[in-house]
Amino acid sequence: MEKQLSQKFYEAMKDLEPRYPNKKALILPALHQAQAECGWLPPEVLAEVAAYIGVHEAQIREVASFYTMYNLKPVGKNHLRICTNVACCLRGADELMSYAERKLGIACGETTPDGMFTLSEEECLGACTTAPVMMANDDYVENLDINGLNDWIERAKNER
Repeated sequence: MEKQLSQKFYEAMKDLEPRYPNKKALILPALHQAQAECGWLPPEVLAEVAAYIGVHEAQIREVASFYTMYNLKPVGKNHLRICTNVACCLRGADELMSYAERKLGIACGETTPDGMFTLSEEECLGACTTAPVMMANDDYVENLDINGLNDWIERAKNER
């Protein structure tokens, strides 16, 4: 199997190993590091992580598919995750999702043809007091409204 992950990945794992006496506990950090490096987690990368940790590929797929923070298909440069849990929905998350779909010309779960945006629904982002909330890449955008969403998308488009 040809390696997909860099030496930097393996160095990061070696640095973490002393903190995790049970090597299986490295699964989450390894998936984070691999995704940071690749942008998503293709099957070859999942297999490589499994081989490194010494577990079956199915165990790695189970973990990666359970957590929504891991991307099992390519995502756009800007990954917009709109929370649609109760607090956010009561404060307009459904309207935000509809607006984003129209503005970007894609449905939830899709990526724009230019690869700039992926739109996802998130069950809960844990920011109910500042609902509605969106996670844009690794940043929270709280107290979001249509104008704020539009401004965020326009800024991202101009940063190409």
